[in-house]
Amino acid sequence: MAEFDGKVAIVTGGHSGIGRATARLLSARGATVVAAGVPPTGGADAPLPGVEHVELDVTDESATARLVEHVAAAHGGLDIVVAAAGIQRYGTAAETGGDEWNEVLAVNVTGAFHAVKHALPHLRARKAGSIVIVSSVQAFVTQSAVAAYTTSKGALNALARSIAIDEAKNGIRANTVCPASVDTPMLRASARAFSDGTDQGAQELVESWGRMHPMGRVARPEEVAEAIAFLAGERASFITGIALPVDGGLLANAAVVLPG
Repeated sequence: MAEFDGKVAIVTGGHSGIGRATARLLSARGATVVAAGVPPTGGADAPLPGVEHVELDVTDESATARLVEHVAAAHGGLDIVVAAAGIQRYGTAAETGGDEWNEVLAVNVTGAFHAVKHALPHLRARKAGSIVIVSSVQAFVTQSAVAAYTTSKGALNALARSIAIDEAKNGIRANTVCPASVDTPMLRASARAFSDGTDQGAQELVESWGRMHPMGRVARPEEVAEAIAFLAGERASFITGIALPVDGGLLANAAVVLPG
């Protein structure tokens, strides 16, 4: 029997990056998976075989509620929620405009809240369930000029802790994964913006970012998906309220290096 046979999962942000890799992995291991989010522009990623793809603006609470109800009704319940939708915007606290601030918090934090809020009645009905939210190492440390983004990731860790405590009595677990740099379309877009705008320039910058990690490279989305699947499954049955770094040693690395 596959690990997730008989389980029903919703993955927000499931059309690209970490969310897409997670939807693929959960499906391959037996789950019925609905990937919800904004389809990538340009049609770069074809729909995953065996995964139901649904367009969703996670900031729209009523649309999220309808999706959750549809999935639970169509598949007889709900077991797993992975909140992977996210955006990145750059700017210091002084530079970030109100619209940008609200956009980042709406997608990254409120979007996750919407998915969790409307999934909880169905998870409670199972008397079990797992919620995994994609956060970031920037919940703990931060680079420059990411005021809104790093704030959103810290909030997600706090949200998961709150859910873990409130829902433990209902058999529901909630955790976050906190990746460092991951080779996703979002990272590539940032690399193009901060390089010469070419694919080659972006590749060189991604490789440079990778060398800043002790393991010498950025992560693959599939590596983060493995951590998400672990937390979503029964192997993690006594794990709740944690923030799991998937960071190639980045958080363990002191910035001061001895000479020699």
